[in-house]
Amino acid sequence: MTGSAELPLLFLDVDGTLLPLAGARLPTTLDGWDDWERVTNPQLAKIDAGHGPRLLALPCALVWATAWMHRANAVIGPLLGLPALSVAELPEAPMTDAVGELNWKTRALVEAAAGRTFVWVDDAITDVDRAWVSAHHAGQALLLAVDSGTGLTAADLAVVADWLRHIGSYDGVLCEDSDAS
Repeated sequence: MTGSAELPLLFLDVDGTLLPLAGARLPTTLDGWDDWERVTNPQLAKIDAGHGPRLLALPCALVWATAWMHRANAVIGPLLGLPALSVAELPEAPMTDAVGELNWKTRALVEAAAGRTFVWVDDAITDVDRAWVSAHHAGQALLLAVDSGTGLTAADLAVVADWLRHIGSYDGVLCEDSDAS
């Protein structure tokens, strides 16, 4: 999975990123999360179908990086018009995110990138993750934190597209927050 001729990876989260969480009542049990990840979830109506073509136009390899795992291909992908995407191998998702600690995905995504340039778009990226990626990833990376209430925006995707066009201009890890884009 390494090599400079390969496209950069774009690790893509679902909840709070593609699926805005404003007004959502999040599940509190494993069974609740199982139901959440089905086509019957009314929150799915908030997904911006225009993101599909925007994502496909980016010069990168799209990879699901979500607790939805393979269900993202069955439920989210069709709503966006995406083909089946690779799914990052992640540890089991915690029921809650620990404040001030490394995101449960960070180590796995850096390992999956294997030195390859990558973008990670998620609503749960913090300075702890940024510092860890800077210290443990030899390649270039863009960590883009989006607002979980509004999710990914066209402006966020413009930041990603610009970064991908100018990869050689950046050195190491670039960190962006959605409200700064």
